[in-house]
Amino acid sequence: MAIVAPEISEEFDLDLAQMGLILSVFTWGYAIAQIPVGYLGDRFGPRKVLSILMALVSISVSLTGAAINYAMLFVSRLFLGLSEAGAFPVASRGMQMWFHRSERGRIQGYTHFFSRFAVATTPLAAAPIVYFFGWRSVFFLAGFIGLLWIIIFLLSYRNNPKDHPKVNEAELAIIKKDSEDIHSNQERPKVPWRIILRSKNMLYICLGYGCFFFGTNFYLTWYPTYLREYRGLSLLELGILGSLPLLAGMAGDVVGGTLTDRILKKTGRPSYARKVVAAPGFALAAFFVIPAAMTDSVLLSMACLALSFFFLEFVIGPAWAVPMDVGGIYSGTVTGIMNMAGAFSASLTPIIYGYLFARDMWVAPFMISAGVLFLGSLIWIFLIDPEQSVVKEKKYA
Repeated sequence: MAIVAPEISEEFDLDLAQMGLILSVFTWGYAIAQIPVGYLGDRFGPRKVLSILMALVSISVSLTGAAINYAMLFVSRLFLGLSEAGAFPVASRGMQMWFHRSERGRIQGYTHFFSRFAVATTPLAAAPIVYFFGWRSVFFLAGFIGLLWIIIFLLSYRNNPKDHPKVNEAELAIIKKDSEDIHSNQERPKVPWRIILRSKNMLYICLGYGCFFFGTNFYLTWYPTYLREYRGLSLLELGILGSLPLLAGMAGDVVGGTLTDRILKKTGRPSYARKVVAAPGFALAAFFVIPAAMTDSVLLSMACLALSFFFLEFVIGPAWAVPMDVGGIYSGTVTGIMNMAGAFSASLTPIIYGYLFARDMWVAPFMISAGVLFLGSLIWIFLIDPEQSVVKEKKYA
C-alpha cells in the first residue's frame, strides 16, 4: 500500500490527508483485534489460529486490489488490519513453546528480520510489477502467496514440540528447562485479566512499545511517498535506494536479538540483558533521525535513516522477549495487549505525518518522532522490569 499510494491517490483523486486515513485504518483494525486474537492463540493454539488468520489476510488483501471506490478501499484495509492482528502475538505464543528463555530475543529478532525483509524487498519486487501490470496486480499476488503459506505451515508446524516427529528427548529437555509451566495445563487457560490490566509493568511495556511502533510505522506508511514527493526519487529509483534503510533495519533485528540473548547467557541477568540493548537502541535511533530530516543531501538522508532504523530495530528482540518471559502461558494475550497499545500509537503516525506533509512541513514530523523515541529510551531505563510477571504477584522465572 505504501509503495503504490501515489497511484491509488491519483486514481481515486485522494489528497494526502485522505490517504493518511487509508493508511491508518489498517492500524485501527490491527489494534482492535490484538487482545481477542492473542487470547484465541492461547486457547486454541497457534497452528489453527494462524492458518485461519492467513486465509482472512489473503481474502482482504485481494479485496484491496479489487477496490472500485474510496469506501471499498477503506473497508478492505480495515478488514486486513483485523485479519492480520494476531500474527505476532499468536506466533510469539508458538515460539515460547519452542524456544528456551535465553533464545527468545534471537528468535524474535529473526522473525522480525523476515518481516522487515518483506518491507525491504517490496520496493524491488513491486516497482516493476506496478510499472508493467498496474498497482492492483501486487495485491492479487500477495493474496495468492498467503494461500500457499497456509499449506506449508499446516504441513510443517505443530503447536507442541513433543508432537513433532523430528524433535528428540534431548531437545525437549532444553526447550522445557526452567519453563515446565508453559508446557503444562495449556489447554483453554483462564486469563487473569484483573492482574494483567492492573499491572504497572504491563502499562510500562505498552508505553515502551508504543514509542517503538510510532517510530517504525513511518517506514511502513509514508516513507515511499516521502522519498518520491519530497526527495524526488522516481518509482524505479525508489526500488533501489528506498530499500537501504529497510535492509539496515533487518540487520538491526538480528544483531539486537542476538546481542540481548548473549548478554543474558553471559550474565544471567534478564533485566540487564534486555535494557542494555533496548534503551541505547531507542536513543541512537532518535539521534540519527534528526539529521536525516534536515540535510539537503538525498544520500546523506538515506544513510542517516538507515542508521536510525538499524538502531530502532535493536529494540525488537528485547521488546518481544519480555512479554514472553513475564506472560507465562498467557503470553499470546500479553503480547496482544502490548501490540494493541503499539498499534494505536502507530495509527497516529500516518495521520500526523500526512497532516504535516500536506502543509508542506517535511521536517517537523521527524522531530516529533525523535522526541517519542527518546521517551522510549527513558521508559526502558527507568520503568520496564523484564523480570516482573504481569500475570502473577511475584517474580516470574
